[in-house]
Amino acid sequence: MSDQTAALRATLRRLALPIYVPWFGVAFGTAMLLPILPVYLTDLGLSFTSATVVLAATGVGATASGLPLGAALSRVGERALLVASILLSAVSAALLGASGVIAVLVMLRLGTGVGSMGMRLAQQTHIARTVDSSQRGRAMSLMGGTARAGIFVGPFVGGALTDLTSPETTFVAAATVMVAGLVPDLLVNRRADEHALDEPTPQPSGDDEPTPSMAGHWRRLVTIGIGPALITAVRSGRLIVIPLIADDLGLSATAVGAVVAIGTGADLMLFPVAGWLMDRHGRLFATVPAFTLMGIGLLLLGTVDSTIGVVIAGTVIGIGNGMSSGTMLTIGSDVAPAGVRAPFLAGLGSMQDLGRIIGPLIVGWFADAAGLDASAVALAVAMFIGVAWLILVIGETRDLQLG
Repeated sequence: MSDQTAALRATLRRLALPIYVPWFGVAFGTAMLLPILPVYLTDLGLSFTSATVVLAATGVGATASGLPLGAALSRVGERALLVASILLSAVSAALLGASGVIAVLVMLRLGTGVGSMGMRLAQQTHIARTVDSSQRGRAMSLMGGTARAGIFVGPFVGGALTDLTSPETTFVAAATVMVAGLVPDLLVNRRADEHALDEPTPQPSGDDEPTPSMAGHWRRLVTIGIGPALITAVRSGRLIVIPLIADDLGLSATAVGAVVAIGTGADLMLFPVAGWLMDRHGRLFATVPAFTLMGIGLLLLGTVDSTIGVVIAGTVIGIGNGMSSGTMLTIGSDVAPAGVRAPFLAGLGSMQDLGRIIGPLIVGWFADAAGLDASAVALAVAMFIGVAWLILVIGETRDLQLG
């Protein structure tokens, strides 16, 4: 075993409990809702547009909370932010079945968005701060792969549990799974480890406070953030349009979960490829073919009218998404200047999470206006624009050295 391989394995082992296990728990719990929540909302009598407004609230919460959470991270540290964020996401999921009032559902999804942003920011900052750039692509891609493992299992469990019990029971079960991801690291309680997440991020000096320090970086942040926002819009939208199309074909919750999970299975198998490509050949070698393939899969989804067609299209989309595992996190870490890393990543995360608002709304608007098939095609167009932005505007980021 080479020294580099041994060092990488040591890094990944160190990150297992504080990073990958909680990430898996939240991904698993969140994925339990994927096949049932869009259908649950339409079963309440909501139009596609109204249902996707509720789903888009997650992106609103994430976008609005990015900069405040970036400031909070400097004060409370990565571990505290991680724990609070997961608890908020879990409570928001558990209460989804408590009311059918749109305003209440929107507030709960706002809470989910804030929680997801806090968790991602804590973990991304920790990896950017403690992992060398030569290993960062693989460390970030393993975050993506861990999430994909949860997303592969979750839809099966969520769909089957809903058929056996009720959506409300599934919401509570999903929340329980999210919290369970915290338990191993909290039991080990590695406070003495210099890499542990309960170590607060160093307090900023006057030049590193979020408002003044970002003054010279806003143009760069906005310019870079448009591409990831488009990519995120498509990734979010495809998780809504696939189960809605499957439900429209008359499938049960269990079958809808299976359709979603089959696509994520292809996704799961390919995440190591993304990290290897990013670290060996560059970020564009992973992103361009991966996201192009996702766009092709969405075009295919817009033309099929059978269960097998949806499965094939979902598999193509899953393969593309798997090849892109961790790419947006890695690019964000590459372009974040060292002196203002936390606020820059928070701002970039807010930009990126605009896509979590745009994606569901694209699905809702086009579905009500022209049908679910048109929604899939619209997402494909957004993806191709995002790919062009990555190539022409952002470019290769692997070897950037930003002080």
